[in-house]
Amino acid sequence: MSQPAEKAAPAEAILLREDANGVATLTLNRPKQRNSLSEELMRALTAELNAVAADASVRAVILAASGPAFCAGHDLKELTAARSGGDRGRAFFENTMKLCSTLMQAIVNCPKPVIARVHGIATAAGCQLVASCDLAVAAEEAKFATPGVNIGLFCSTPMVALSRNVTRKHAMEMLLTGEMISAVRAAEFGLVNRVVPQAELDGAVAHFADTIAAKSALTVSIGKKAFYEQLEKPLAEAYDYASEVMVKNMLARDAEEGIGAFIEKRDPKWEDR
Repeated sequence: MSQPAEKAAPAEAILLREDANGVATLTLNRPKQRNSLSEELMRALTAELNAVAADASVRAVILAASGPAFCAGHDLKELTAARSGGDRGRAFFENTMKLCSTLMQAIVNCPKPVIARVHGIATAAGCQLVASCDLAVAAEEAKFATPGVNIGLFCSTPMVALSRNVTRKHAMEMLLTGEMISAVRAAEFGLVNRVVPQAELDGAVAHFADTIAAKSALTVSIGKKAFYEQLEKPLAEAYDYASEVMVKNMLARDAEEGIGAFIEKRDPKWEDR
């Protein structure tokens, strides 16, 4: 009598989510592939960011990763396999870059601040991921690079986020040399906010997340959107836009409450409206 076939173990999710105290932690979970951004992972992360954006219980987001690396960029094996098509992979490459751009903009457009928890290497699109986040905390062991130039593929899309976060000279240094930089150097460049020992990484990330989660979610969302909007405007237009935002913010209930609480020397009670 034949033995029944063993059931295959269910595939582990490539993206994990854990919510606690108003903070959603999204964890890239392709450790064997160094959390490279496959088409499936980019779709999953974009969808979860959109879900978080609409979730009133979430006030801050942590982007983390499992395994030894934070994110090694695009999945080069997946990209190479696409070359066997009749168009030499053009359609797949175009779709991949569109998915990547959509993902990075989903981070920026998310009304909840997104904090990168970088414990290991972040290269190419992985470095782009860090640059796209609002805040980033790195362990001392973490390293960063945009090494596409070393394999004949300039990091042109990572360049968009990188050049909006570090000086031009520093961005060009990373893009033209492809060399790995330390976490301390990344902090000097402005790519990350803080560098801490690995054992203190969770605490440092939690400090940012918990501090932000204690604020008015409405005020934080107004401020995050305004920050990125004004960056792209000429100076006079930026001031006109920011002034209009301030007036609308002043009319919000939480601004009235917060100012009143400050004057009365008490803790504010946020209603996120």
